[in-house]
Amino acid sequence: MNHNEEGIKAMQEKRFEDAAKAFTEAIEANPEEAIGYINFGNLLASMDDTERAERFFQKAITLDEDAATAYYGLANLYYNNERFEEAAKIYERSIRKGIEGADAYFMLGKSLEASGNTKLALPYLQRAAELAPEDLQIRLSFAILMCSLEMFEEAEKELRHIIDEDWNNADAHYNLGVLFAVSTDNIKDAQYHLKQAYTLQPEFDQARYIYDMLEQKKNNQ
Repeated sequence: MNHNEEGIKAMQEKRFEDAAKAFTEAIEANPEEAIGYINFGNLLASMDDTERAERFFQKAITLDEDAATAYYGLANLYYNNERFEEAAKIYERSIRKGIEGADAYFMLGKSLEASGNTKLALPYLQRAAELAPEDLQIRLSFAILMCSLEMFEEAEKELRHIIDEDWNNADAHYNLGVLFAVSTDNIKDAQYHLKQAYTLQPEFDQARYIYDMLEQKKNNQ
């Protein structure tokens, strides 16, 4: 087991001092290789040492401008610190450098959404949902974004699928209830799903509030 492998194992076991020692030894043994800096950056990020983590990721990119995982680690750092516009740019770069899988597209989409670029976010969340159709959290985020863009028909299909797969998903029930409330006159189905949301999750006050508003509207008709 080399120093990087030792450090990763120590990180997984939450032995952070041992991980730091192993990654330091990895860097000292191979100072021109990016991997040690990337691993140390990930360790520092997990410890909320943002400034030092950023320096290690940037050092890795200086050594290897094609180090996709360095860009991805840096993008995660920016996202977690609400630097969404910067995060979006770096996630996009990580994908171009070879990061694969749904998570990168999902995080790029969420970064764009958080920075107010909802229309630009849509294709990336769609791609994430295509790559990980079994990931209901990704599909829920995709559905919510479609609702915000008033793509109600497509969003309804997605939310119904999530509920079919996971009946106890309070967020899916809530969003489907809201969808019916704002895009149709179907108060009955809207209330049904809102009630399911706050029944499954009693602290879901917003679901109960909208349910009560619809009840008042129904009584005034």
